[in-house]
Amino acid sequence: MVRPREFDRDEALDRAMRVFWSRGYSATSTEDLLAAMEIGRQSLYNAFGDKRKLYLEALDRYQQHSISGHIERLTRGASALAGIKALLLGTIADNAGDRENGCMGVNSVGEFGATDAEVNAIRAAGAKRLKQPLLARIHEAQRNGEIDPQMNAEDVALFIGSTMQSIQLGARGGMTPTALRRMAKFAVERLTVRS
Repeated sequence: MVRPREFDRDEALDRAMRVFWSRGYSATSTEDLLAAMEIGRQSLYNAFGDKRKLYLEALDRYQQHSISGHIERLTRGASALAGIKALLLGTIADNAGDRENGCMGVNSVGEFGATDAEVNAIRAAGAKRLKQPLLARIHEAQRNGEIDPQMNAEDVALFIGSTMQSIQLGARGGMTPTALRRMAKFAVERLTVRS
C-alpha cells in the first residue's frame, strides 16, 4: 500500500489562497490548485474536502490575516487620525503582485455578490471584527478635535470602509500606487476638522 505524501497543511492552504486571490473561485481549476499546493488530488480531498470548502477556508484565512493587519495599523498611529490614515494607506500593498490582486474579500463581492450565504458570513465576520476598533479610533479623533464631533461615527466608518474598498478595486484595476495614496490622503483630508 502506498502511503500518501505528507505535506504542511498551512503552507498548502496559503498556496491555495494565493491562487484563489489572484484568479477567483470560478476561474481556478482543481488542477491549478493541485499544482500550486504541490499535493495529489486525494490529499486535497482528505485534508480540505472539495474545492468549495478549500475556497471558504482560504477566504477565511485571508480575512483573518488582512483584518489583523488593518487593526494593527489602525491602533499604532500616534494619533487617532494618524491611525485611520495608516489604515487606508496600508490597503496599498508594497508588492506589485499583491497590489494587482486587490483584496480577496472585495474580489469575492465581485464574483458572488450577496448570493452566497457562506461567503457573506466570512466577509461579515471580518467587517464586524474591524468595526469596533475603527469606531473607537473615530470617537477618539472626535474627542481630540481631529474629526468633527458632529459627524455620525457610523457614517464615518462607512466612508472609511468604502474608501478602503475603492482603493483595493483601483489597485486591482491597475491604478498606480501614487494615485492610490492620493485617494487615501484625500479621504483623510475630508474627515479632518478645518480651523
